Amino acid sequence: MISHGNSYGDNDSDNTLAAPSEPEVTGSHVVVFTEGGNRTDAGQTLRTVAGLSDVARSTEFESSAVDLSETQESDAIVFDELGIAVVTADPDQLAALQAAAATDGPVLSVEPELMHYALSIGTDPRVQAEAASFSDTSELTWGLQATNVAASACGGFGVKVAVLDTGFDLTHPDFEDRAITAQSFVPGAGPQDGHSHGTHCVGTACGPKSPSGTRRYGVAHKADIYVGKVLSDQGRGPDRGILAGIEWAIVNGCQVISMSLGANVEAVSVAYETVGSRALASGSLIVAAAGNNANRAAGNMGFVGPPANSPSIMAVAALDSTLGLGNFSARSNPVIGGQIDVAGPGVGVFSTVPVPTRYGAKSGTSMAAPHVAGIAALWCEATGRTGTELWAVLTQKARRLMLPSLDVGSGLIQAPA
Repeated sequence: MISHGNSYGDNDSDNTLAAPSEPEVTGSHVVVFTEGGNRTDAGQTLRTVAGLSDVARSTEFESSAVDLSETQESDAIVFDELGIAVVTADPDQLAALQAAAATDGPVLSVEPELMHYALSIGTDPRVQAEAASFSDTSELTWGLQATNVAASACGGFGVKVAVLDTGFDLTHPDFEDRAITAQSFVPGAGPQDGHSHGTHCVGTACGPKSPSGTRRYGVAHKADIYVGKVLSDQGRGPDRGILAGIEWAIVNGCQVISMSLGANVEAVSVAYETVGSRALASGSLIVAAAGNNANRAAGNMGFVGPPANSPSIMAVAALDSTLGLGNFSARSNPVIGGQIDVAGPGVGVFSTVPVPTRYGAKSGTSMAAPHVAGIAALWCEATGRTGTELWAVLTQKARRLMLPSLDVGSGLIQAPA
């Protein structure tokens, strides 16, 4: 995830924008519809309640892969699988929707559409100088050692993992033999990664078992990879692209969805909690970076923001190679659902970046989340469990740490034997 004034430089020239300390809104709104038959009548609800005439729907696109450039002139886009819409309404239309949300009708909530940011910060040299309990070797990254990935008999075979981020370098030689399904939800852009954040996260979650000429850095080396570009090459994107990516991943049967992105907002988003709950019910576990808005050295513990602060989305904290907290890693938020659930390797993480550089190290809760997503794929293969049952396995099998659960939840994620 992106830092907020506590970055110490990025050793691979990451061009990520820092998330602003105040929420950034787009002017549009996210409308959540109640469960039941009304979800399928969302378009009609928007027309009847608010008089919105031009309503696009995700089911109009193959595999629900919404081309947002085709919906820019629409009053609303409905994500049918999620039961959510993003609307552009005038004040009277917005007031009508808000009034409907105050009743027991088909509208559950209305909230401003936010901008979200990729959450990486570059490597903190103060951490690198410490004596490490784990360290990268010529064979393995320290994170794969600490999580016992190398000893696991599983590779995520038969499991679909979606990484929703800045896209992926589809020309990277380490993935030339892998089947990758890629889709962009950024208007005017393809799924190719012009940033590096998404390529790094995909590498950690699903990189090969035996890359040529470098150490192993990836977890689920046999998983089917789904890449959703939901953030621009500047590392930012609105709710509509993220929601579109989640819908696409669920429709395509992805059992694990990794999102290393977020916004600086303490309150839980009804939209993302609804999405997380409906995803779990459909057999998809959403894993999200907790946030990088802490500066622990200065006594600022930060807080978990959306989407990770949703009770039904797994929030991941970042550990360094001594199994201590990353200075930037956010503490549990006192709002219901705002707690850290598990922790993963997130400081000085070696993985893929776009060619010609090919490899680089990054730090952030963004780097911890794909470790958890990849290991979730291993447990999915090992047990056949999905959704809520897969969540339970991950927390039950985590390595307990001598750190407050406010900071690390159940502890350090561990791979199956």
